[in-house]
Amino acid sequence: MMYGEGNLINLLRINKLITLLTISLTFFFSTKIYSQEYKYEIGGAIGTSSYMGDINKTNLFLNPGLSGGALFRYNMTFNWSIKLNLMAGNISGSSIDTRYKLPFEKETNFSRNFADLGAQIEFNFLPYSDKYTYTGTRPYTPYVFAGTGVTYADGNSKFIGLNIPFGVGVKYKLKNRLNIGLELSLRKLFNDDFDVTDKETDWSLDSPYGINSSTLKNRDWYSLTMLFLTWEFNPRVDPCHGM
Repeated sequence: MMYGEGNLINLLRINKLITLLTISLTFFFSTKIYSQEYKYEIGGAIGTSSYMGDINKTNLFLNPGLSGGALFRYNMTFNWSIKLNLMAGNISGSSIDTRYKLPFEKETNFSRNFADLGAQIEFNFLPYSDKYTYTGTRPYTPYVFAGTGVTYADGNSKFIGLNIPFGVGVKYKLKNRLNIGLELSLRKLFNDDFDVTDKETDWSLDSPYGINSSTLKNRDWYSLTMLFLTWEFNPRVDPCHGM
C-alpha cells in the first residue's frame, strides 16, 4: 500500500514537472523576438556607376560616373528584408581606355545618363538589430541581395530593358533608427545596346564583332557602388510575431 502511494506521488510530481516544462517552453517560443523594432526604412544613397560591355569586359570601376537615389526597406525579420530602389547616374566608356581591339582598328566612346527602378530581397548573415541583444542580435551585418529591375537610358537612341541586380553589402546602426551602409551591385542587362547612344551611324557597339548575342553572351552590364543612409519608422505592435 505504501509502495503504491509512493508511486502515485512520484507520478504526480513528474506530471507536474512536465506541465511546468511545457508551459515554460510554450511561453518561451510564443514570446521569442525575431523581428526588428521598426518595420520600414527610407533613405538616400550616393556613389558611383560603371559600365561593362564590348569595350570593358572585366573592370568593375573603370570610368566611374556619379550616381545617387532613394531606397525603401521592409524589414520582415532580423535576417530578411525587401528593398525597393530608384537610382540615377551616368555611365561612360572608351575603347582607348581598354586593351580590347575593335574591328578595323576603330575607336569609339560614349556617355549617357540612366535611371534604375528595382526590387531586391536581402539576407543578413547576422540577426540585425540594436535591441534584443539577449537573442544574439548585432548592430552590424554583412548581407547579400538579388532581385529584378528596369533600366532606362537617354540619348538619340534611347534604351529601356530589364535587369537582374545582385550584390553584397555591409550595414551598421549608428544609433537607434539610423543606419549606414555600403554595397556593391552588378546589373545584368538583356540587351547589347546600353552602350549605343546613336544608331544612325554606320557602325556602333551593338554587336561590333558581328556575333549574335544570346542570353548569357555579349550582353551589357553596369555596376553600382553606393553609400547609403536610412531612417527607420513605423514601430511594430508585436515584434514577437513580426506584426
